[in-house]
Amino acid sequence: MRVLGVDPGLTRCGLGVVDGGGGGRAVSCVAVDVVRTPSDLPLEQRLLAVGAVVERWIATHRPDVVAIERVFSQNNVRTVMGTAQASGVVALLAARAGLPVAFHTPSEVKAAVTGEGRAGKEQVTAMVTRVLRLTEDPRPADAADALALAICHCWRAPMIARMAQAQVRSAELARTHRARLAAARRAQTSTGEAGS
Repeated sequence: MRVLGVDPGLTRCGLGVVDGGGGGRAVSCVAVDVVRTPSDLPLEQRLLAVGAVVERWIATHRPDVVAIERVFSQNNVRTVMGTAQASGVVALLAARAGLPVAFHTPSEVKAAVTGEGRAGKEQVTAMVTRVLRLTEDPRPADAADALALAICHCWRAPMIARMAQAQVRSAELARTHRARLAAARRAQTSTGEAGS
């Protein structure tokens, strides 16, 4: 599975592509970079710039899925709005390319990569470097975060798929059970009517 991880942002948007092995925890880095847009550009131009690079990465690296950090409210409303808008652009481009999109919270990503949901940026960067066997730390932190998102998805996707299959199976069993109950009630009703 090839995952494009995106740490959304307007000033810096981290992009990382990771290949995951079949069912194991073996992962390898394909590409990593950060899209930067100047803060003095109009918002629509910044979103357009981020979108153009993401579109190019999707066409070049042909991921199977796009993993995006789920936006949480922060103290700075302007920052969270820009992050959410960039996230929306990435999700739209992924959908347009026919790719599934997975959203992961920062704590899910940190827990998957470091084992600690409250790990700091340096811990995440160190573990990403180690797990991907990189010769140097990906910088800035947005690049490491994008790779961490992709790793997280590679590792969590099999469990997510099993849970989805279990939910489908559970729904099928519930439907079958309800149908049997309804049939038993009808049979009981018709037997009661025939006896009277």
